[in-house]
Amino acid sequence: MLCSSLSDQVHQSPVDIYSKSGEEATINCSHSIQSYKRILWYKQLKNKQLQLLGYMELTIAYPEPGLDVKMGGSADKDQTCTLTIERLNSSAVYFCAASYHSASYHCSSVQKPPHQFLLFV
Repeated sequence: MLCSSLSDQVHQSPVDIYSKSGEEATINCSHSIQSYKRILWYKQLKNKQLQLLGYMELTIAYPEPGLDVKMGGSADKDQTCTLTIERLNSSAVYFCAASYHSASYHCSSVQKPPHQFLLFV
C-alpha cells in the first residue's frame, strides 16, 4: 500500500492575500509525493466545516458546479496547481490537499501545513 510519510510535503502560497471585494485571487499548491496526482481545494466556512471547491487530477480540472472558481496547472509531483477565486465576496481560509488518484488505496490525503491562507476583502 502507498501511504505518505512525514517527509512528504504539501506547499501552498502565498501565505496571505489582500484583495478588494469582487476582485480575483489566485492560490498556488504543490506537493512532493511520488504517486499522488490529485489536488483538492477547500474553503473553510464560518462554522469551521470545509467546503469542497473542486479538484485537479493531473491536468484536468473538476470544479464544483455553481462556484466562481477555476483551476489550472498540474496536480503531479513537483508541479504547481492553481485555484483562482474569480469574485471574492468575504474573508476566508483556503486549503489544498494532495491525494492518491485511485480508490483502490485507502490512505488519507496529505493536507498543507497548518499555516493558513487568509483572504481579506
